[in-house]
Amino acid sequence: MKKLINIAFVSSALLFTAGAFAAMESGSVMVGGSAMFPQKNIVENAMNSKDHTTLVAAVKAAGLVDTLQSKGPFTVFAPTNAAFAKLPAGTVDNLVKPENKAMLASILTYHVVAGNYDMKSLEAKIKQGGGHTELKTVNGQPLWIMSNGPHNIQLKDGKGNVANISTYDVHQKNGVIDVIDTVLMPK
Repeated sequence: MKKLINIAFVSSALLFTAGAFAAMESGSVMVGGSAMFPQKNIVENAMNSKDHTTLVAAVKAAGLVDTLQSKGPFTVFAPTNAAFAKLPAGTVDNLVKPENKAMLASILTYHVVAGNYDMKSLEAKIKQGGGHTELKTVNGQPLWIMSNGPHNIQLKDGKGNVANISTYDVHQKNGVIDVIDTVLMPK
């Protein structure tokens, strides 16, 4: 019995490893336990991430699926489920109600910047700005980016909240996703 369990464990490890190598060879990044493939669009990839189920549900409720599947390019600062869980109790449930669709769309589009900003281009903009810079979001309001050490970019929203980028440069066919640990709020 012990030998059978060991064989099963080794087989599972090999399958996981093979999947991880296949993902790396395709140029994908693992997010939420799933490979994010560069030939898919932002919505197609986000739907596969177990860490972004709240974001996907919110994008659907706000009617933004078609926008985020369009040509772009877009840079999306994608909050995780844990980021949404940090909001006051009931906030997400309230935002996804049909009567709050405009407010939800405003918050979600505050996480989107037109263009394809990978880590290097964000670092270059921060350097040009003397340590921080402003990006205009699709929502129309500014979002500030700053460096907090080597390879540690933070975002500051209109209410003073700070988010850290935990996963950089998840390339999509219509842009790039950077995973963040806090939901950003416009002014």
